Amino acid sequence: MRKDEAKRTIVEEVSSYISSTGNTRLPAEVVQKAKHHILDTLAAIVSGSKLKPGQLAKGYARSQAGVKEAQVAGSRMVCSATHAAFANAMMAHADETDDSNARARMHPGSSIVPAALAMAEREKADGMSFLKGVVAGYDIGCRLTQALGAGNLRQAALSAHSIGGHFGAAAAAASVAGLDQHQVKYVLSYAAQQASGVTFLYRDEEHVQKAFVFAGMPARNGLTAAVLVQMGFTGVPDPFAGEENFFDAFSPIPNPRPELIAEGLGSEYEIMFTNLKKFSVGSPIQAPLDALLILIGKYGLTPENVGSITARLPDYGVPTVNDASMPNINLQYILAVTLLDGDLTFKAAHSYERMNDPPVLQLKKRIKLIADPELSTAKIMRQGIVEVTTKDGTQLREHVVSVRGMAENPMTTAEVEKKSRELMAPVLGKDRTEKLIHAIWNLEHVRNVRQLRPLISA
Repeated sequence: MRKDEAKRTIVEEVSSYISSTGNTRLPAEVVQKAKHHILDTLAAIVSGSKLKPGQLAKGYARSQAGVKEAQVAGSRMVCSATHAAFANAMMAHADETDDSNARARMHPGSSIVPAALAMAEREKADGMSFLKGVVAGYDIGCRLTQALGAGNLRQAALSAHSIGGHFGAAAAAASVAGLDQHQVKYVLSYAAQQASGVTFLYRDEEHVQKAFVFAGMPARNGLTAAVLVQMGFTGVPDPFAGEENFFDAFSPIPNPRPELIAEGLGSEYEIMFTNLKKFSVGSPIQAPLDALLILIGKYGLTPENVGSITARLPDYGVPTVNDASMPNINLQYILAVTLLDGDLTFKAAHSYERMNDPPVLQLKKRIKLIADPELSTAKIMRQGIVEVTTKDGTQLREHVVSVRGMAENPMTTAEVEKKSRELMAPVLGKDRTEKLIHAIWNLEHVRNVRQLRPLISA
């Protein structure tokens, strides 16, 4: 089979998968994992509603007139599905609480869950249709960046988070809407036309444009692609093959692998390879932070008895977190404040004020970040090593291979609940938080997703 002929089969396989998801029976472990990620993302949305990106997104949605289709979390506002998806996605990545897929190099939940939720409200869909749409979104979005060569996108100044998010959100919305195979092809085509994201976003010091590129824009655009096709829009039915196709335009490597988008669909689920975050900090910081906390617990480390700290990360994680301007993605700050406090709170992880505290600044001088070649090529991604030299010359070392929450070391239901309570209860109150948790664990009994509206409003 010629290369172009192989490519032409991809859109058929992908669109067939998406259009059939509403009638498929998911394995029990996939359903359970999906519930974990939906609750985790809702917790990120609710907590993010109080942060600057979330506040700005709510203000934008409020300013736009439109039909009342979907709820904006952290408010009583019901607006168009497009604006709700945008606002909720901005909240979901208002900080670094949301999930991540290391092999796809993207944060799938923050764009896919809001798009699926908004479409489910628009369509008055039931809980399992919403969940199946989320699973489909993870499958397509995460495969798409791998097909492009996710590890090379950053080198081309392209955001895997945004590009994958566009297709994931579009697939999720198309699945929830129950579009047929031919319509789904058009949805993928409109997703391809809108796919974008340039990595200068990392120079944003307030996480606003980052939230837009990682989550808000792809959620809005992916859902828009599905709504346009619902309204009768047509176009080129195959964005992946033919002259000047998507892979020709976006791949930063000479030989992309478009076949990876369809490989394993229906039998291997990307949500099972997606990580939840134990801590509300950037993904590359998870393992070294866990390592430092282990060392603190074992040896009673304090600023007074620590001489120096060296953190070792894979090379692909270093640029994002090396003394970054935002506290929750600044490795040196996070390790310094954790050593000072003996633990890390959500408040400390997001405190710009503490970044300039003299004790923090002094301690940061003793913390060094190194790209480790062995970690960079390790099969298990996102590992971290912390080496501590105490003031009496003692050498301590902790290597965290799979921090709790990684796909290889998943959080339990109880642990997901605990994290979600800590994030949501300050906004929703204890009673509504417990009701929302109960509703997500029982999504198969939710007849209309709009039943969740009172639980996420504030």
